[in-house]
Amino acid sequence: MTTKKIAAGKKQKAIHWFKEIIKFTVFITLFSVAVDYWRSQDMPSETPPKLSINTIDGEWVDITKMSYKEPVLVYFWATWCPVCTMVSPSVSWLANGHQVVSVAITSGDNNRLAQYMNYKDYDFPVINDSTGNIGREWGVTATPSIVIVKNGEISSITTGVTTPIGLWLRLFFA
Repeated sequence: MTTKKIAAGKKQKAIHWFKEIIKFTVFITLFSVAVDYWRSQDMPSETPPKLSINTIDGEWVDITKMSYKEPVLVYFWATWCPVCTMVSPSVSWLANGHQVVSVAITSGDNNRLAQYMNYKDYDFPVINDSTGNIGREWGVTATPSIVIVKNGEISSITTGVTTPIGLWLRLFFA
């Protein structure tokens, strides 16, 4: 075989693999969007339920009012949720420069939640939804669920694993 034929074969192989990677990426993206849509179909799509309440630290939060200053990331999670342990560090990181309010669903009393937050070194406000009523009112059927609220309206909903960049982009494009 000549050098030209070997080079042409390598080029063909590279093009083939590039096409396969593109197909795989498109498939995974479409699959993720479909799963996201299916999981969030029971959640409100325009105006969120009112949420004005004290956090476990006694701080008063009003999601709608806050959302007029800048978008608010509302994070529904639970201490018993294994996927939440992967997402919570990203939410904590994002809370240092953005408005984040979390709702801990059926995760115990305020003292237990405060201990958990300290142990994990998470730094975001927590509303204790010990009965699960807030989650039900918002239509949350899976944890973690993340809702972006801007100007009193829901601009984005996602559930499951997400990356820090994915969260940041949702806030940026809200």
